[in-house]
Amino acid sequence: MNRGSVLVVAAHPDDEVLGCGGTLARHADQGDRVTAMFLADGATARPGGGAEIAARREAAGVAARRLGTEPPIFFSFPDNALDTVALLDLVRAVEGVIAGTTPRIVYTHHAGDLNIDHRRVHQAVLTACRPQAGHPVERIYAFEVPSATEWASAELGPVFVPTRFVDIARWRDRKAAALEAYRGELRDPPHPRSAQAIDSLQLWRGATVGMPAAEAFAVLRQLER
Repeated sequence: MNRGSVLVVAAHPDDEVLGCGGTLARHADQGDRVTAMFLADGATARPGGGAEIAARREAAGVAARRLGTEPPIFFSFPDNALDTVALLDLVRAVEGVIAGTTPRIVYTHHAGDLNIDHRRVHQAVLTACRPQAGHPVERIYAFEVPSATEWASAELGPVFVPTRFVDIARWRDRKAAALEAYRGELRDPPHPRSAQAIDSLQLWRGATVGMPAAEAFAVLRQLER
């Protein structure tokens, strides 16, 4: 895995751990500077959700410390309504963070997720990361989010087909600890966003490629300079 700056562009606090928490901890331990940014507040779509914003942000800070990553960056675009926000505004938010962190690697959402915020973030990232000369981003990977990726259909966008697998066996406990910071977002089994199901997914992704535990990604772009 490359040394340097890594950026996670996520819709909501908890997506970064669900999608690539083990990989982020691995990056951090290998000397990369890892930052997560969140475009939506993750709470206002719920009844009385505005009161949850501070708690969700605090949880994101705890998760970052447990993963060994930088303090997260928050935006306040409306939850589950990023389709009502001009794409240019989302792109500018992403571009601003890229300018400040100069990442070589970006992790973000899959284009075909059920959640509309995820799909809009994906589009904003690809727009902000157009491969022009001098742009720092060399690699873009899409992660899967339980209860958003597998619940979608081909009518919404491409089906998630992973083509990159990262061994996270040594970082499995760190991911679990970071998820615990978001305990209010977890559900009871057999929900796909239960701790049991999330662990089962990483065991399954690992088993499909001969690893004890893995996180899976779709390669969106990979430049070799």
